[in-house]
Amino acid sequence: MTDFSKLISSRIGVAATQVAATIALLNENATIPFIARYRKERTGSLDEVQISQIADEYHRYLEIDDRKATILNTIAEQGKLTDELRMRIEQCWDTTELEDIYLPYKPHRKTRADVAREQGYEPLAQAIFAQKREGDEAIKRLGKEREEALQGARDIIAEWINQDERARQSIRREFSYSAIISTKVVKGKESDPEAQKYKDYFSVSEPLRRITSHRLLAIRRAENEGFIRVDISPDREKALDKLAHLFLHSNSDVSYQVEQAMEDSYKRLLKPAIETEFAANSKEKADTEAIQVFANNLRQLLLESPLGQKRVLAIDPGFRTGCKVVVLSAQGDLLHHTVVFLNTKQATTTLQSLIHQYQIEAIAIGNGTASRETEQMVRFAIENYELRIKNSPQVFVVSESGASIYSASKIAREEFPHEDVTVRGAVSIGRRLMDPLAELVKIDPKSIGVGQYQHDVNQTRLGESLQQTVESVVNCVGVDVNTASKHILTYISGLGPTLAQNIVNYRQENGAFPNRKALLKVPKMGAKTYEQAAGFLRVTNSDNPLDNSAVHPESYAIVERMAKDLHCTVADLMQQPELRKQIDLSRYVTNAVGIPTLTDILRELEKPSRDPRTQLEEFHFDESVHTIDDLQVGMVLPGIITNIANFGAFCDIGVHKDGLIHISEMANRRISSPNEVVSLHQHVRVRVIDIDHARGRIQLSLKQ
Repeated sequence: MTDFSKLISSRIGVAATQVAATIALLNENATIPFIARYRKERTGSLDEVQISQIADEYHRYLEIDDRKATILNTIAEQGKLTDELRMRIEQCWDTTELEDIYLPYKPHRKTRADVAREQGYEPLAQAIFAQKREGDEAIKRLGKEREEALQGARDIIAEWINQDERARQSIRREFSYSAIISTKVVKGKESDPEAQKYKDYFSVSEPLRRITSHRLLAIRRAENEGFIRVDISPDREKALDKLAHLFLHSNSDVSYQVEQAMEDSYKRLLKPAIETEFAANSKEKADTEAIQVFANNLRQLLLESPLGQKRVLAIDPGFRTGCKVVVLSAQGDLLHHTVVFLNTKQATTTLQSLIHQYQIEAIAIGNGTASRETEQMVRFAIENYELRIKNSPQVFVVSESGASIYSASKIAREEFPHEDVTVRGAVSIGRRLMDPLAELVKIDPKSIGVGQYQHDVNQTRLGESLQQTVESVVNCVGVDVNTASKHILTYISGLGPTLAQNIVNYRQENGAFPNRKALLKVPKMGAKTYEQAAGFLRVTNSDNPLDNSAVHPESYAIVERMAKDLHCTVADLMQQPELRKQIDLSRYVTNAVGIPTLTDILRELEKPSRDPRTQLEEFHFDESVHTIDDLQVGMVLPGIITNIANFGAFCDIGVHKDGLIHISEMANRRISSPNEVVSLHQHVRVRVIDIDHARGRIQLSLKQ
């Protein structure tokens, strides 16, 4: 098999030895989180992003290798595979160049050139294409079939030009430098109500290389929905001049025939083919940027602050059908559910009674329709019942994104087979407050709604990226093996759905796992899988305190040796900072374990099983603002960042319409990404700078 280490190294700027080590681990079925966390010595401390890049490049080169094998076989079957051609193909690792080499040999449907060859016009085409005296003489000898013969010769020449590698590269360069993407509204669609959201794209003309990803995706969506037509073209005259430089060698009559063939080749073959390439490449680039934004947002969302194990009253707000209210135990179990209607005495007394009866510690309110009104009702109930509540529950407004998807899902039906979707949705809102990560892993990431144009990008690439993001976050946080659901266990390094279910089944049949070693008793939990998963699974009440840390079982002996050298227990080492200060890491370096792993171990001993997520904070909207009509330019209001895109961030200020903070309004300095300034669900104070009542659009600013 080809060694891709050097090729990948040159592309991503990572040493070939590190690439080779990473590929070896990937071929051993090691997961990216495991490699990044526990195999730093082998990879030279590469992080997850770098390992993921290597994995992506490795799979890309494997695909190219497979493609080359197919091409070589196809050309060999035609009897046209020379030693020189074989060498060119074997040494080529650029997909575009590879396809250019293959183009003359690629099986295709019958073309105009094929028909002309069947009619015997290829010798004439060769004579004309050479642009010598023989060509002029061949034309003079033509009889009554002159025009038909010349057309056939031109068709053949046009195909030769199209298949010429130099020609294709030359036109590609023109596309790269000067291609303009332009749009035109489809006749009759100008007044279509559905088309109005794309009005800004009815007539666009701008350099392809400068168009932003979100504009390109919007244009492609409008095109797919049949509202506009899109064209990508370089400067035609410049493109033809480049071709003329390659193929026109005189001003004779015969050269005129070549010129005609060249123009036909450009219009009919070359330009459409290269346009398709650039359309695909620009779309792929836009997809990459959009997917990266989505993955970044998802990561932030999954790492959102958890409330923790507290008794929660959760409300899914509603006007017409009322507010669905559920009571959850500290473990997230459904204890009670009912319906209350806004601004009624029944609602107030019911809420007060539930708070008192279940000793509610926090209240979660969905941020959808009637959210502000529901929050007011809840705060009124609390404030007017203060004397009977020792500790008033905290009130939180929680994102509903994904709750409706969960409520109708198979998972929800399994968890609550006897409850309707409204109850399940309210439960999801409450559990999301308690532990966003544990709840969100039950929902298809694409349904969470934290990206732009997620339905327009490559769905396979999007799914893979989001899957990897979820795996990264789950393994970063770690899970308690005795309380974790099968859904979150699925994402633990090395497990998957089957083993996740086996762990839950074993736990139900045999009780809680007493320690990490007991995991080896789970059906299908082999030594290799245990190696991949153990470090990310926590056992809180184990007799070995390291079982509730990110220290891998393979390193327990090192910690035990440290404790022995200091004449203390492992527990003492974890609890007493003065003991850890005495540790000389260099004493524990071996051929397999170096300073990077030892540093991670020491850091984990300091704060075992530390949750990387921040503490949850309460938030209040401005009480004087409820609708867009309450807004005035110049107002400074509290808000919550709800979504982040390349061009800015969306912010909820409590008026049922998210406002846009354009990237130019995010700081008093130039920034390249909104993530430099804000994060998802961050609490901010924004200034209203513009209100478009007709379109329901609000422009906000973070500038001081």
